[in-house]
Amino acid sequence: MHRLFLAVRPPDAVIDLLLDTMEGLPELRWQNDEQLHLTLRFVGEVERPLAEDLAAALSSLRFEPFEIRIAGVGRFDHHKRGALWAGVEPRAPLAALAAKVERICVSVGLPPERRAFHPHITLARWSRGGGASLDPFLARHAALRSDDFTVDTVTLYESRLGREGAHYEAVANYPTDRG
Repeated sequence: MHRLFLAVRPPDAVIDLLLDTMEGLPELRWQNDEQLHLTLRFVGEVERPLAEDLAAALSSLRFEPFEIRIAGVGRFDHHKRGALWAGVEPRAPLAALAAKVERICVSVGLPPERRAFHPHITLARWSRGGGASLDPFLARHAALRSDDFTVDTVTLYESRLGREGAHYEAVANYPTDRG
């Protein structure tokens, strides 16, 4: 089985900006450099034939490059666990790109994504109520901003879970300049 997702990887300057905000709050599991990405579609575990079909179908993905930026921070809470994230704006071009990716995923037989698309980059995760002390962090980084950066490539990643957390490996890149 292959555990896959499709994402945009920010440039190094944006990664550095995000890493510089990730401190304190020892109850959080901070993401590392390789884990910082903007997920367009989580695929989940699929057998090799479906993974190969998806990789081939993504070669038809076409989109114009566009500019986005990091804009603020927030949190998702789900029962006793959650995630701390950096927001992204503008949302419209990302939503359009995610919709194109979604159509391709469904075309190869994946079930439709039921959750609304909320563009963000996960900074940390918690469980067992570990997000209780986030208000000072959220206030301190509310104005977090990056320079604009260009989205011109979608990457298909494989996620391997291990004792140290998830390790992500790029399987294929789908840049806008494929002709």
